[in-house]
Amino acid sequence: MKTPLLGAQMLLVAFGATTLVPLLTGIDPRLALLGAGIGTLIFQFCTKRQIPIFLGSSFAFISPIILGTKQFGMSGTLCGLIAAGVVFLIVSALVKIRGIGIIERFLPPVVVGPVIMVIGLALAPNAVNMALGLSGNQHVVPTEYALIISGASLLTTIVVSIFAKGLLRLMPIISGVTVGYLLSLLLGYVDFSNVANAPWLALPTFTHPEFNWQAILFIAPIGLIVTIEHFGDILAISNVVGKNFVQKPGIHRSLLGDGLGTIVAACFGGPPVVSYGEVTGAVSLLKTYNPVIMSWAAIFAIILAFIGKTGAFLLSIPIPVMGGIMCLLFGAIATIGLNTLIHKQVDLTIPRNMVIVSVTLVFGIGGMAIGIGNFTLQGVGLCGIVAILLNIILPQPKTASTAA
Repeated sequence: MKTPLLGAQMLLVAFGATTLVPLLTGIDPRLALLGAGIGTLIFQFCTKRQIPIFLGSSFAFISPIILGTKQFGMSGTLCGLIAAGVVFLIVSALVKIRGIGIIERFLPPVVVGPVIMVIGLALAPNAVNMALGLSGNQHVVPTEYALIISGASLLTTIVVSIFAKGLLRLMPIISGVTVGYLLSLLLGYVDFSNVANAPWLALPTFTHPEFNWQAILFIAPIGLIVTIEHFGDILAISNVVGKNFVQKPGIHRSLLGDGLGTIVAACFGGPPVVSYGEVTGAVSLLKTYNPVIMSWAAIFAIILAFIGKTGAFLLSIPIPVMGGIMCLLFGAIATIGLNTLIHKQVDLTIPRNMVIVSVTLVFGIGGMAIGIGNFTLQGVGLCGIVAILLNIILPQPKTASTAA
């Protein structure tokens, strides 16, 4: 009985972040839960159930999904997400054949850092607009009340992430959403009609992908960047558990599991799935290293996906609540990119490094688009490809000690 309860607790830790991605991108949140559950079970199968990891919705794909949906529709965007999963499989095969060094060669910190920063900052205006109660050009919540709600959500998230103790500290998003939701309820901006009308048992709203080359080129490069995050997560859980999961069962197996999980989730309309730092923190705090616990978390996630009121309740969260969380979330993603440059001691006084970072940031945040006829490449996909190409083309500094 203890193991299923620990599994439910792990899902609670990951719940806020897992459902936040679909709420921000227009995907049925129950599809995210279904994808997280199935993805985790696939990951465990590929890694011989040796790594205590739960896969949940990836923050790195929030911007590409939102921008991709506007350009290619949700079905086309899903095709791009599947391609990102395929990238994981390709990287898995390369690591198996050539070793981990092949990734560092083509994706050094000077490439990964600025691309992650673009992912975080590309939709900063959307976060501010939602915090102000705007949906499109229309105020769904008056500005003065929206700022109170979004401010409370943001402040709670900050306070919990910095000052909370124990398990609560691992759930800043769900804490911020809870406070913002209760305040919205008090102010009369929560509509329960859809929750009341929703059935208890119902299939999620599945969306099927459609082949789209532009969406593939727009989103697939993000898969390359997220593989670096994957390496970091595996190293982190290895340190927590005291086992070298990079060697056994092998990083190629974990990449394979993550890639297949993403592909399956996108095939029925869910967001990509990746490992979560929150869950790793919970494993460290509770000293619960048994991967079976994650199996139970996955099973509970799948069950929740078929409860109709789950999605209706999540969709009842007012826009300012999500806006407050996004103001911190997008900035935090950008900070991870900045920290990548700092931690790896990338010297930006070297012209080569400065060029790669500068061009990547301006292309990504400025909205640069390159197109021929009906084909257009822009956003995170474009800046990711440009950063990789510049890293390959531009000559390395002559002094080895100054290399990025």
